[in-house]
Amino acid sequence: MTAHSGYSADPGAPDGRYLAFWRERHLCTLTTLRPDGTPHVVPVGVTYDPETRIARIITNTASTKAANVRAAGPAGARVAVCQVDGRRWATLEGTATVHADRNRVAEAERRYAERYRDLFRSAPAFTPGVKRI
Repeated sequence: MTAHSGYSADPGAPDGRYLAFWRERHLCTLTTLRPDGTPHVVPVGVTYDPETRIARIITNTASTKAANVRAAGPAGARVAVCQVDGRRWATLEGTATVHADRNRVAEAERRYAERYRDLFRSAPAFTPGVKRI
């Protein structure tokens, strides 16, 4: 985990300001690597659970980001998510995997709705027939 100076840089013991920043409503970027090794950077909504050290992103199974993660194999892909707000920023780096398990998806949706509740309430429903992962 990388953090703006003044934030804890230990993902196992993040300070209160760092956790508050990850609870505020900010869009983030996700960086995955394409099969040729070049970066693919896209805007995403992210939730972060410091107890489990899991950052969750909801996406379409056919998205390039999901394809890039799957292409890395069952061990997962190295990725980074970053959020910026003026001079405040934080980056989480780790290994990503794609899951379609209903319970995992429901938990990701619950956390997303909690963090992005205003955005989530005003957004149109997901497109019918699109599989969420």
